[in-house]
Amino acid sequence: MIETKAFSFEMCEPPTLGKFGIKQNMQKQCKEKPYNCQVCDFSCNAKYLLETHIRIHTGEKPYSCELCSSSFKTKSHLKRHIQTHTGEKPYSCQVCDLLCISKTHLDIHMQIHVGDKPFSCEVCSSSFKSKRDLKAHMLKHSHSCEICHLSFTRKAHLMAHARTHTGEKPFSCEMCGSSFSQKPHLKIHMLTHTGDKPYSCEVCGSSFTVKSNLTVHMRIHTGEKPYPCEMCILSFTTRSALKTHVRIHTGDKPHLCEVCGASFSQKSKLQTHMRIHSGEKPYSCEFCDSSFTVKSNLTVHMRKHTGYKPFCCEVCGTAFTEKSSLTKHTRTHTGEKPFSCELCGALFTVKSNLEIHIRKHTGEKPYSCEVCGSSFQTKYVLKEHLQKHTGERPHSCEACNSSFRTKSALKVHVRTHTGEKPYSCHVCGSSFTDQSQVTVHMRRHTGEKHYQCDMCNASFTTKSQLEIHVRTHTGEKPYSCDVCGSSFKTTCHLKAHIRKHTGEKPYCCEACGSSFKTKSSLEVHRRSHREEKPYSCDACEAAYTTKAALEIHMRSHTGEKPYSCEVCHISFSRKDRLKTHILKHTGEKPYSCDMCSSSYRTKSALDTHKRIHSGEKPYSCHVCASAFSVKSNLTLHMRSHTGEKPFLCDVCGTAFARKEHLQKHMHSHTKTDLSQDLRTSGYLPTDINPDQTF
Repeated sequence: MIETKAFSFEMCEPPTLGKFGIKQNMQKQCKEKPYNCQVCDFSCNAKYLLETHIRIHTGEKPYSCELCSSSFKTKSHLKRHIQTHTGEKPYSCQVCDLLCISKTHLDIHMQIHVGDKPFSCEVCSSSFKSKRDLKAHMLKHSHSCEICHLSFTRKAHLMAHARTHTGEKPFSCEMCGSSFSQKPHLKIHMLTHTGDKPYSCEVCGSSFTVKSNLTVHMRIHTGEKPYPCEMCILSFTTRSALKTHVRIHTGDKPHLCEVCGASFSQKSKLQTHMRIHSGEKPYSCEFCDSSFTVKSNLTVHMRKHTGYKPFCCEVCGTAFTEKSSLTKHTRTHTGEKPFSCELCGALFTVKSNLEIHIRKHTGEKPYSCEVCGSSFQTKYVLKEHLQKHTGERPHSCEACNSSFRTKSALKVHVRTHTGEKPYSCHVCGSSFTDQSQVTVHMRRHTGEKHYQCDMCNASFTTKSQLEIHVRTHTGEKPYSCDVCGSSFKTTCHLKAHIRKHTGEKPYCCEACGSSFKTKSSLEVHRRSHREEKPYSCDACEAAYTTKAALEIHMRSHTGEKPYSCEVCHISFSRKDRLKTHILKHTGEKPYSCDMCSSSYRTKSALDTHKRIHSGEKPYSCHVCASAFSVKSNLTLHMRSHTGEKPFLCDVCGTAFARKEHLQKHMHSHTKTDLSQDLRTSGYLPTDINPDQTF
């Protein structure tokens, strides 16, 4: 035993220590650390340890690898690094044959088999496999934050942490001016300028600026999720993801908004939320003027331009830009409706639809129009409503330049060009361009008419039909023509009217190329090609292509003439005939011939007149090849071949081919009846011939 400064120690192998060894061993026993770092509080008992430590501050790495140019602070680190090239692992575990680079690693590994943790913390009783782990642990007790009480193994880490409270960012980027609280963060940031990503994935080739990001990325390929949740069965690839997840169970939301008091479980969500108050949208689209508060929203938006749809339905193959859209779509196949209304039991596939539905019960309309004060249950409906005030129609058809307020309306309109009718009636098989049309159509089968008029008790299948009907009582015509001032009850009537001014005929027949102002006119015209006449008369065998034509025909049986002239009180069965008749009183002849001064009350009369100039005779007899400019003349001519005489005298039974011949014939009966009355009265001699003229 050697006694030195009242400290005693037991020497091991005294012949091998020498003078330097004895001195160093004495310093260990008495815990003396005479070598102090002038930069930080580090102290040690050996000069070479201090020299090694100082290289942390100077950045000096004097030991270089000849194979990969990597540099190291100590010779032992270099030696261990070279073994990564040579693959040398000289220390072998006798239990599991694991090979280790150093004896220290082997010693630590062996404790896995024996379960031994011989090093205990005197403060908190934690146990560790190695003295090094205990030493690192003990530093947590010595370096603690006074504000949040977090502990750190190194004083430098505590100082870096303290900057999160003070907001200090002493490390600045010389290229863009960004500041950081820690030097490693600045170093990582600099890689965004250089574009350097030194850590590459061997599986997919992805590159990363930080090794830790590569480590996390590799778990995508391996499927490794080393951080399990103790409260549920979920596992996570990163500790931070687990920490965030645990707050779902605990309800902890430590990040508070100073403006509105909202709290969040993640700092990133708070930062995103703050942009609502600031109006900041830092993520902008390169193709259009759209900007977003969150980068993920920009990523989804960009797929509209690129057409990229990474989420595909395994059942029908439909692809989507967002995973949430695929999830909603999948429920159409499974029939799953996980969200139910507690008041009426209605089921919904999406939670937002349930929230909107509940407002029908509560009557809540949280979205108000600043222009007219109208309130709406959804933000989307308010947005559509505002376009009525602005006149904005942002969605245009590429085929006919028609524009619409909503994208869904444009989508339905495009089907008029493509002929697509994806929605079918399961009762009669009729197809429709829109689901709402099927809903309305089904009421024909059920006879259901929800909407009743308060003035005349008439019922209708849709609310819009009722609103239009009510205008027949009120006389309201809210839609006016800017060109001539004419007013109309519906927008579709106004649109059809405007085409008279513009000459536009957007609806074209595929069979013959004829164009029409309205879709209904085109549909009626198509029946002429199909020889379809779906509206039949119950009184006779007559059939018509339109319901209106049948109603007019029925008046020939009933004798009804609902349209009366206010001047001479003559009545007509058709409104257009009353209009033509009124022109007799006014003397107006609005249709003029371009080639002569003749003018006519009706367009058809003008068209017939023009054939005098052109010599056109479009109506030909298939028997004798005679041609006529007017269809009625052909009809009369055909009776000369068929012998048909449809006009019959009620007095004598004589038949005539033409109506005017019957009228002339009727005069002969009128004269005979008059002379007979005169003879009977004694005013006329009995020998006078009634046809004699005086």
